[in-house]
Amino acid sequence: MTNRTVTLATLDHGEITIPEPAWCIGHPNHRPDDHRADILHSGPDTVLAFRGRHITDASLVQSPFSTAEIPELCSSTPGVSVSVLGLTLDPVGLYELAAALETYADQLRNLADQLDTFLAGGDER
Repeated sequence: MTNRTVTLATLDHGEITIPEPAWCIGHPNHRPDDHRADILHSGPDTVLAFRGRHITDASLVQSPFSTAEIPELCSSTPGVSVSVLGLTLDPVGLYELAAALETYADQLRNLADQLDTFLAGGDER
């Protein structure tokens, strides 16, 4: 646990001081007209980019005052927000996504092999 705190203005509870996880990068998008339930701790983005193009990103998140305990929707339990999915995943979900991405990468390699064969004149187009 961290001893770090942050004070944020909220529309419904005024200024509040709350513990801030060590991984939180701050609250640059927080506005004073946000509700307390909208407070979101976010970690730094892990970015998947290819040839300079942003494909997706993921980061640790926690909504400490969320009343929705639906893991896919930022809850008070920390999770990882994956932008391409628009979901927050727990460890099991992250492993499942990683396995799906590995399968997809294998499928892309198979397509690359097929294309290489076609371009080399090995099969009819």
